[in-house]
Amino acid sequence: MLDRIAVRRRFARAARSYADASRLEAEIGARMLERLDYVKLAPLRVLDAGCGPAREAHALAARYPRAAIVLLDSALPMLRLARPAGGFLSRFLARRNRGAVCGELERLPLASSSVGLAWSNMSLHWVADPLAAIRELHRVLEPGALLLFSTLGPDSLKELRAVAGPSRVHGFTDMHDIGDMLVGAGFADPVMDAELVTLTYASARDFLADLHASGQTCALAGRPRGLAGRGFLSALTGALDAGRRADRVEATFEIVYGHAWRAASQRAADGRSIVRFERAPQRRVS
Repeated sequence: MLDRIAVRRRFARAARSYADASRLEAEIGARMLERLDYVKLAPLRVLDAGCGPAREAHALAARYPRAAIVLLDSALPMLRLARPAGGFLSRFLARRNRGAVCGELERLPLASSSVGLAWSNMSLHWVADPLAAIRELHRVLEPGALLLFSTLGPDSLKELRAVAGPSRVHGFTDMHDIGDMLVGAGFADPVMDAELVTLTYASARDFLADLHASGQTCALAGRPRGLAGRGFLSALTGALDAGRRADRVEATFEIVYGHAWRAASQRAADGRSIVRFERAPQRRVS
């Protein structure tokens, strides 16, 4: 279980260094944009859920010029960077009377059935309750709308977990469990796939510095609260450096991609079933 306050603080502190240190997230965002090439959509509102500095917002706005782009993140400093004064996003969002919203994915401050596309790049593994977040994304999507997301799978950071221990490195939800959550939340036709991406660094310190600069340090609710000290850091970097391959420190990330559709509701708000009748075509009698 993650500590929501710790997650928010870590990304707030890393807001200014996040863009340069989160090269993996930038690459995965580009790959997700390519997946939209195969989907026919004309949304009037796009939610960038867990937007960070909103790197993909420009591309989403260009792809859907009639759509309002709603940026959402739990870390306010991230949103301030996402809407620089006088910048493109500031003018673009102001023109559509839309802006950035500070909030949690588990409790989206948006009206039900108000979004035509929910986009979430590498954010779901930072929520304390993934099922609650998926249910909220289902709630705010209109019937026929699409959820497209990426997140981390359980093989991520396995090298770091092996030397630091599970109390200091997050565990990540399996792809099949996420698929079950999508079905349980009411989504239709979920599609899941995964790939392994390996980043390499000149040293363990460079790797850990990237994690810190991007805000991706331990936020487990049961994490050790005391200072680890120089001895722990020295032992950690030494163990990681000892596992070099081709003189590089490797960091594995399992990237899980998913998309699913918000089907038309089969039940009314009071729980009654919805039955739809279609008028049969009339025959002409000559």
